[in-house]
Amino acid sequence: MALERRLTLLGRSGEAAAMQTRIKAAFASSDMRQIDQHFGAAESFVVHTIEPQGHQLVEVIQFARCDMNGNENKLGARIAALQGCVVVYCEAVGASAVSQLRAQGIQPIKVSPGTSVNRLIRDLQQDLRDGPSAWLARAIAGREPNRDRRFDAMEAEGWHE
Repeated sequence: MALERRLTLLGRSGEAAAMQTRIKAAFASSDMRQIDQHFGAAESFVVHTIEPQGHQLVEVIQFARCDMNGNENKLGARIAALQGCVVVYCEAVGASAVSQLRAQGIQPIKVSPGTSVNRLIRDLQQDLRDGPSAWLARAIAGREPNRDRRFDAMEAEGWHE
């Protein structure tokens, strides 16, 4: 299913620099308050940037209604719409979607239906303040494409004592 509607809120000046300390998280929610949708059939996602001391709504993404079974094409549009997110919370997610999301650096997390978006945001903020958990640390590191090559120039110079 194709993307139907997308509302993106433009940030304040200096947002690009601030994004280094923020993560972007998506929530499968029809009311922007609670998780109530399966990833593959989600009609909407609410996207927040989250940092240790605050968060901001940045986007609401809506899709046309679709059937859950027999429509694998629906995943591509949803995954593409979440580019830049490190995590997506939903009430259910299929194996195919999990592998495609992870390949794009997005961690899918299944939560109980009705879980509060605000509670999940607070949990992520606490995780960022305490030092990110293993999955979140990997997600943050994955946003830096040249991270694995940061010492290549020093190695090329050689080691001298």
